[in-house]
Amino acid sequence: MSPAIAAPTSLPPELESARVLALSTGLPYAGGVPPQTAWQLFTSGAALLVDVRSGEERKFVGHVPDSLHVAWATGTSLTRNPRFARELEARVGGKDTVVLLLCRSGKRSAAAAEVATKAGMTQVFNVLEGFEGEIDAAQHRGGADGWRYRQLPWVQD
Repeated sequence: MSPAIAAPTSLPPELESARVLALSTGLPYAGGVPPQTAWQLFTSGAALLVDVRSGEERKFVGHVPDSLHVAWATGTSLTRNPRFARELEARVGGKDTVVLLLCRSGKRSAAAAEVATKAGMTQVFNVLEGFEGEIDAAQHRGGADGWRYRQLPWVQD
């Protein structure tokens, strides 16, 4: 899989719908897509999937095969990576590459998408629900939503 995808003249319908919704709700980045849609776009080559979790999270919790990695924050204290936008742009091959960002629950990836957009990237989307999903009343993740809950491919080191 090539690390760069040329800027599309038109987005796939799923991403165009996400962009329209984002514009109508004032979202500060291109939009959000559910995990199943992200997987389809990634495997079809229509988008790159970038995991923004820490290296430790990827190693000990698991990650999507062949996804790229640019940490939004690092270490156990999750210190924000001040070079995130520059590293993301370099890793994906440009400002107009179609990129799907994935984190644990969809919150950090939304913040990362906003920062990337402010840095001039034009096609950055958030993967809703994240890799593990939202935390529930019992303080657990993965029981109602998320990449793993949806039984999408993932591996663990």
